[in-house]
Amino acid sequence: QLQLVESGGGLVQPGGSLRLSCAASGFTRDYYAIGWFRQAPGKEREGVSCITRIGGSPNYADSVKGRFTISRDNAKNTVYLQMNSLKPEDTAIYYCALMSTTVQPMCPLIKLFYDYWGQGTQVTVSS
Repeated sequence: QLQLVESGGGLVQPGGSLRLSCAASGFTRDYYAIGWFRQAPGKEREGVSCITRIGGSPNYADSVKGRFTISRDNAKNTVYLQMNSLKPEDTAIYYCALMSTTVQPMCPLIKLFYDYWGQGTQVTVSS
């Protein structure tokens, strides 16, 4: 049973930082990419960033470029999202998701491409 578990969410003041983790377990074949998505109250779930398991360049939404950094530790089957200079509009539930199928030239920030999802972790940016 494939499982994705997010952690690291919390309450932070504007301008602060958080690091989210996504630990994957139980998959029986190699996956292509893991992505981070977020959903704020009353809004659609949107792509934040994604990274392929091997090689390739990460992909970022324009709204987080220069502030968020995605990274991976394949030995631990874990993907991280370092979030700096957080803004109130970053407040949302953050989900990680796994994509099995290869898509070129880079992983997409489109939720329909992702097969498995975690339960999410709340990030609240407020003073």
